[in-house]
Amino acid sequence: MTRLFNDPAAFADEALEGFAAAHRDRVRPVTGGVVRAGATPAGQVAVVIGGGSGHYPAFSGLVGRGLAHGAAVGNVFASPSAGRISSVARAAHGGAGVLLMYGNYAGDVLHFGQAAERLTADGIEARTFAVTDDISSAAPEESAKRRGIAGDLPVFKAAAAAAEQGLPLDEVLAVAEQANARTRSFGIAFSGCTLPGADHPLFTVPEARMAVGLGIHGEPGIGEDALPTADEAARLLVTSLLGELPEGVERPEGQRTAVILNGLGSVKYEELFVVYRKVAELLGEAGVDIVEPEVGELVTSFDMAGVSLTLTWLDDDLERLWRAPADAPAYRKGSLDAPEAPGVGNASVTEDTDDTVVPEASDDSRRAATTVLAVLNTVAGTIDTHAEELGRIDAVAGDGDHGIGMQRGSTAARKAADGAHAQGAGAGTVLARAADAWADEAGGTSGALWGTMLRALGTALGDQDAPTATRVADGVAQASAGVRRLGGAEVGDKTMVDVLVPLADTLTAATATGTPLTEAWDRAATAAETAAAATADLLPRKGRARPHAEKSLGTPDAGAHSLALIARAVHGVLLDHH
Repeated sequence: MTRLFNDPAAFADEALEGFAAAHRDRVRPVTGGVVRAGATPAGQVAVVIGGGSGHYPAFSGLVGRGLAHGAAVGNVFASPSAGRISSVARAAHGGAGVLLMYGNYAGDVLHFGQAAERLTADGIEARTFAVTDDISSAAPEESAKRRGIAGDLPVFKAAAAAAEQGLPLDEVLAVAEQANARTRSFGIAFSGCTLPGADHPLFTVPEARMAVGLGIHGEPGIGEDALPTADEAARLLVTSLLGELPEGVERPEGQRTAVILNGLGSVKYEELFVVYRKVAELLGEAGVDIVEPEVGELVTSFDMAGVSLTLTWLDDDLERLWRAPADAPAYRKGSLDAPEAPGVGNASVTEDTDDTVVPEASDDSRRAATTVLAVLNTVAGTIDTHAEELGRIDAVAGDGDHGIGMQRGSTAARKAADGAHAQGAGAGTVLARAADAWADEAGGTSGALWGTMLRALGTALGDQDAPTATRVADGVAQASAGVRRLGGAEVGDKTMVDVLVPLADTLTAATATGTPLTEAWDRAATAAETAAAATADLLPRKGRARPHAEKSLGTPDAGAHSLALIARAVHGVLLDHH
């Protein structure tokens, strides 16, 4: 468990601050993460990686020459927001475009995709790429749905080394695609991890058992087996990976392979070496030519006790890129010239606006903003009350952090809304400020989706006219459409969409017949509660719970449940303010 921390909510930011202070010769802090101490050479593609905290050396420890140009870092196990990613990318940009790279998790896909859109709109060419190396998380025919785990490193390194060689953006992306296509990982765990401030791990493994096919966000494995000896563990890892060779590799004999035996947080290096001796023996017996293996902690999951094995099947180009020198705080290979002098270019350009200035608003809209603030205060209070319950529900088949993430987001949204309201902002601006704050502080999937919902509602209400029931319903409908467009989920996938769609549809239908907003919202909240309860009978088809679908039967989706709780709480506020 994590013993040294101050405020758990500040843990990720304080860890990043300390990391930057300890490695100021190689990195410098910018809003949202870190970039190389020296500016990206003009004309060189910038490779920006990122994800949640709790995985060190990933992601900040992999920033340096020969590796990433920058890393965007979110809260523990939560994707950084699009604003933070955009800020790091702008700071790293050297004029030749940016490749944004991350593990294939729903929150990362949403936020990095939004960041790429923002960068492109501002004239910075941007591409995105998600690593999908974990063979336990989806079948070969659905490899695009696989998670990214320790295979992040060889894929990141291949792309970054290609960028160092001066290749253009599309060719750097092609290298990432080739490295990912030839990378496979598999892992096991003996205990779960405990987040800062928590008093119990996200999952537990029975004594004398191990979890097989783990993730790196505290998710339980896809199965259990008897606790192995070191040699038995090595055999399971090697056999699993040799059982699925990438396209173009017909048999392991004579193949050159980059090998990573990765510790997930609390397995000691000596234990890893005991396992690796057998891994090397087994691969040798299979005829595999091991190229510059790595044994140690490369992509961790806080204090999880576990190991993973990664094989990247090399061709001539990938071998050259794997062998290329690198000099990052947590990963060094070969030798480079003298360290770069700290750069003065590429100064961080953040997504922040001047919070002391708000658009003009009508008296009607400012009065409506008072109700909006009351709603957001109630939302935050509702989440505080149910945070532990939401975490418990989420932990059944996910990583158990839904309550924590919703607390961060709703608390930040309430604070931002209060500040805008105090400055005389209208309802639309109050909601827009709340949306940005929720997305920035929560990160992850819920941060992106709640930011989208609040912004859609704010756009519908605006700062000039008095909100009507029809306009509120239209805002909720636009929020529903935006979430489905951004997240790709539909009704039946066991996500918040299962609640958001009936909430929006019921509200729209009721207000269209002239039903007052309070009564219409009551009907919509009831529909939401019914839909949330019904998700217990569904199998997840999206998100981190998908690999553990059977475990979630009988338990509602955490995001759906939290939305239903909020919908009912909002009805109480509307009754008080109508």
